Amino acid sequence: MILTKQYRCVHSSSCQCIKGHLSEDVIFLVFQQLNWNPKLIATLSCVCKWFDDLAKRVLWKAFCRARAPKMMLDLQSSGSHSVDGNWRALGKLLIYCSGCTKGGLFNNVHIPGHFVYRTRFSRTSGKSFLLPQCRTDVLYVSDPCEHLDQGDEGDVGFFRGIFKSFSMSKVRKMLIKRGAQLHPTEVCPYCKAKLWSMQQAEMIPQSASCRLGAYDDCIEYYVCLNGHVLGICTLLPLSDSEEVSELE
Repeated sequence: MILTKQYRCVHSSSCQCIKGHLSEDVIFLVFQQLNWNPKLIATLSCVCKWFDDLAKRVLWKAFCRARAPKMMLDLQSSGSHSVDGNWRALGKLLIYCSGCTKGGLFNNVHIPGHFVYRTRFSRTSGKSFLLPQCRTDVLYVSDPCEHLDQGDEGDVGFFRGIFKSFSMSKVRKMLIKRGAQLHPTEVCPYCKAKLWSMQQAEMIPQSASCRLGAYDDCIEYYVCLNGHVLGICTLLPLSDSEEVSELE
């Protein structure tokens, strides 16, 4: 049943949805039954600006809370009603490996972005990506998304993450103090904000490569102004014992 819309459509006078919207409460219940399906949320966002606004404010937030409840509680525990950036950007970060294009952030590597079914984000792992003087910051980092046998590049892994309250973090203060330059052309694939190179700022500790299972000199990551992290590494080959256990 189509109910009389309760909010003016923010699209245009020619928009088909001026005939009436379902209420926000009804749409919320529908997507709750759909288990906050991200593809359907994205599809709804394309209908008009009213639905896009609803998805940004309500649906992506509910999706993030359903997908990573403990992580979301922690990110909001500082008292903010929102996260840095926006809920849609965070939702995309949870389920999308950005990959990279040739000539982009990671030079000659070309691996298309893709959706992943599920990724584990760890606050404990995040500590390994921070210099000792910054380890009071809270950073959640994903397990690497593996792309094997990439020619000369070897086995490549992409990882992503999110800082809690990045605007007040020690990492951000150190980047500014060291005069780190924002990337002149590339932006965050999740929120379109400018990016700092942690490699250029010499702020990647050796513990990061140990955590990822990667070569020491083959790890690079960027952090955007909203605290989203995206990085790449060249993974170490599995030992014979690891290969056997994997087959078992």
